Amino acid sequence: MFVPRGNVRPPSRRSVLRALGSGALAGGLAGCGVPAAYVAPGDRAGQDRSTREKRVSWANWPLYIDTDDADASRRPTLEAFERRTGITVDYVEEINDNDEFFGKVGPALMNHQDTGRDLIVLSDWMCARFVRLGWVQEMDRAAQPNVTAHLDPQLRSPAFDPGRAFTVPWQSGITGIAYNRRKVGRELRRLSDLWADDLKGRVTLLSGLDEAFALLMQGNGVDVSRWTADDFHRICDQVEARVRAGHIRRFTGNDYIKDLASGDVLACQAYSGDVIQLQADDPDIAFVVPEEGAELWSESLMIPDLARHKTNAERLVDHYYDPEVAAELAAWVNYVCPVPAARDVLASASDKETAALAEDPLIFPDDTMRSRLAIARDITPRERPGFARRWNGIVGL
Repeated sequence: MFVPRGNVRPPSRRSVLRALGSGALAGGLAGCGVPAAYVAPGDRAGQDRSTREKRVSWANWPLYIDTDDADASRRPTLEAFERRTGITVDYVEEINDNDEFFGKVGPALMNHQDTGRDLIVLSDWMCARFVRLGWVQEMDRAAQPNVTAHLDPQLRSPAFDPGRAFTVPWQSGITGIAYNRRKVGRELRRLSDLWADDLKGRVTLLSGLDEAFALLMQGNGVDVSRWTADDFHRICDQVEARVRAGHIRRFTGNDYIKDLASGDVLACQAYSGDVIQLQADDPDIAFVVPEEGAELWSESLMIPDLARHKTNAERLVDHYYDPEVAAELAAWVNYVCPVPAARDVLASASDKETAALAEDPLIFPDDTMRSRLAIARDITPRERPGFARRWNGIVGL
């Protein structure tokens, strides 16, 4: 049974991460499509030692799992899995940047070597590269009844992995607009509201190409599930003009949180999970899914090629799709929960603050909000080098 965690709210996972790097190795391999990097389906599976070795190695991002209020080294949902299955989980918070981690494990994967990891979590735009390169194994859904039953229908079939054969969302989120309602003095409803004259010099955009482009396109009325190169260059032209005019203060990583909290910035591109954290300290901070739409993204679990404990990893993934477990995790990380059934679990919590999370549309989007959310198609390997050069030139990376 889900036990409320009390009133201690952890810092946002994204709030401590640096802006994404340029990813030279990622661009070199995935962008140029080096044939030697691709691993054929028949070469991906290794000898599964799950039966005789009751363990699994899991690489994740910092601050992306529940911890005990009294002892931050303990992870209740993970310990529950270990008790139930007898499987020991080697949980390592080693992923701080998608491109950096690509560079860390890429040489092993392209040379058909075990990475030493059975389970990894990366942003879906990076998951797309792993899937294209054949660096991850298809999961056995027959062994994952919770995933089959409870995965959010809106996340079930992204373009890069139809049917989610190779990936399972760990957490999801929304890229939208955050602003200080009191200091702005009015509601912002559309992306175009960022360009009002009284916000000149007090607006920031995200610096990462993959983080920024979809929302900007949606502001132009583009269906981001099928955007074109012309759509991309149009937003670049618009952003360049606003940089020259001094309207955009700067481009940021996760440090937009500090700017918004201090009042140096009045409105910005932002992640939904961060804003939930900010609202705990300042209720005047608001998050908006613009009327034109916003991007729904995920960071997903994958099993790398030659993983030694594939079956154990699949059981661990399925554990987190039990609605009771998903609810306990959602109460900590505050991102969009990929298990909608966890909402009812949270709603039944005896702790009022925890129960209130069930009504938070940034954790469980309602139908109105969902109608404005879209999953952007990935930037293809052919497009990425040129697009990255243009965007990074504007941003100054």
